[in-house]
Amino acid sequence: MTTIAAGQLGLAAETTTVPVLSQPAPRISADDAVTALYQAHYGGLVRLAALLLDDAGAAEEVVQDAYVRIHGSWRRIRDPQAAVGYLRTTVLNLARSRLRHQQVVRRHAPAPLPDAPSAEQGALDRLEHRRVVAALRELPERQRECLVLRYYADLSEAQIAAAMGISPGAVKSHASRGMAALRSALEAHHAD
Repeated sequence: MTTIAAGQLGLAAETTTVPVLSQPAPRISADDAVTALYQAHYGGLVRLAALLLDDAGAAEEVVQDAYVRIHGSWRRIRDPQAAVGYLRTTVLNLARSRLRHQQVVRRHAPAPLPDAPSAEQGALDRLEHRRVVAALRELPERQRECLVLRYYADLSEAQIAAAMGISPGAVKSHASRGMAALRSALEAHHAD
């Protein structure tokens, strides 16, 4: 403390006591500051972030990112006492940013693919397809043509009749006999 005469400050003729610092307080290093802040506030900041994000792992990442940022900008912080508020604000902003990112990801997420059959089911389907094709080859030509045009080409009876040059009644007859023969051949194969 130094005693200064009031006249020196431009005041009335009294003396007053004014604190005068001989040197500014030494500045704490970023490493020491972040270590002290970490020890004192890490748990509370993680709880804050976890309440905002509803994910403990993401909360820890956000708080760690906040500590990295405060370390990087430590020399720009004028008042070291304000560092806790800066850290808390950084955690809040990073949590908000993460929530916005999650909303965008959900909004633009691709639609899930339909369930695909297992490899075993695919193999069984191919085997069954081969059996059907083999059974079709055993049918008389007109019956085979009617069934292929109906069930593989998805044509109507009138379209099949026009394509084969026969009447719609004949199409019904060939298709009916062909289905019966195909069913018998496949049932006989399954009985084996």
